[in-house]
Amino acid sequence: MAGLNSVPLIGNFAVPAVCLLIASLGYFSQFILHRCDLDPGPPSRTETVVFNSLLLCLWYCYFKTVLVDPGRYVLREKVTELDGNWCRKCAAPKPPRAHHCRLCGRCIPKMDHHCPWTRNCVSMTTFPHFLRFLVYANVSLWALGRMLWTRFHALWQVRHLPAYLGPSLGALIALATTSLVCFCTAFALGIMLITSIRTWLFNCTMIEGWELDRHEAVLDRRGRDSWDMVLPDGDKVRFERVEFPYDIGFFSNMAQAMGTRNILLWLFPFSGNPKVADDGQGIGWTWEENGFNRREGMWPPQDPDKVRRAAAPWHASRSQQEAQLQDEHLSPEQWQQAFRERQEQDEERKRLLLRELEELDDNDLGNTRDRHQHQPIAWINSDGERLHDYGVDEETEDVDAPASRAGGRDDDEDLPLAELLRRRRVVQENRVASLDERERETSRG
Repeated sequence: MAGLNSVPLIGNFAVPAVCLLIASLGYFSQFILHRCDLDPGPPSRTETVVFNSLLLCLWYCYFKTVLVDPGRYVLREKVTELDGNWCRKCAAPKPPRAHHCRLCGRCIPKMDHHCPWTRNCVSMTTFPHFLRFLVYANVSLWALGRMLWTRFHALWQVRHLPAYLGPSLGALIALATTSLVCFCTAFALGIMLITSIRTWLFNCTMIEGWELDRHEAVLDRRGRDSWDMVLPDGDKVRFERVEFPYDIGFFSNMAQAMGTRNILLWLFPFSGNPKVADDGQGIGWTWEENGFNRREGMWPPQDPDKVRRAAAPWHASRSQQEAQLQDEHLSPEQWQQAFRERQEQDEERKRLLLRELEELDDNDLGNTRDRHQHQPIAWINSDGERLHDYGVDEETEDVDAPASRAGGRDDDEDLPLAELLRRRRVVQENRVASLDERERETSRG
């Protein structure tokens, strides 16, 4: 369902479509059951009251899911220094479990996913309403399914009687159509309810489940729980198994998600929701951990591919990154020798590339840069989903390089390619002039 965020027009018509579906299954079905001549007769007064009460709870929870703000972080003072995770889009610190939603345009606390059917993020503040909506939707569908089943059972009992003694053709078509829509909707919402209950019990959002799958895939590929990786600049980075830290027990998980330890209020439709603290600490800013890891703050685990991309120079190609991956098992002397060979190959490729680019006119330079710009492919889980499918802005999930290094690279990337070539020519001309001067001094001596 998360992947529907990228489907055109879904966002504009999703909420009206859901409202139309609720109205058709909730009220058109009652019209059929009360007006059509179907055994065992119209629903009883108790069935009608219970079903319509469930519908009222369903409507209220759905509109709360749509209208409640998914949460925002308000900083009282402007932050000028990097401290922990940093969101480049918001230009602000990114607390644990927060992600930048590409559709909401800001960092969302404890983001689960951006739901296309509510046009809102399922987050720390909206999850209680979203869960209640799914619960009341499924219970309402089960109640409707029970009433429809009794009518089909009655029809089956008199299947040997002449057709003119049974209901009209229009009533049968309406009953069959309503039953089919009810079954398909119950099946889809049942899967969503099971997924949400799993999130509720284990305190693990869909995004965190995706990150956990990626981490397990990395560990399986490496075949061990910890290893060191040497970056192109010679620095070493330590990778190790990271346990999911936010599973603090079933009851604590459920109470934390619903914002209260009162069980009676968890599924009460008019209950509230947790709110992000205003003081920069507490709810939404910090999260209790289970202590299974070596230290706190190790989640999310680092992705070696992203670390390698963040540390690689701008001209690094896929073949170079694969060579770096193979060099992880070499001795320091062998690694340095392989690194020097790659440097020489890089210099030769750059010289050839610069000669080709200098022959282009200024109008083609921007297109050439876009055409050769490296676009890393994000990891995809077994369901074929990326973080992009959950509504996350993947550009903000890249590994942040050190500030001094990142700043230098960003300055170069912001310059037009023509300016970079001009600077390159100036450096080459200065180098040639220096060599000529040395030759003249040598000849004089």
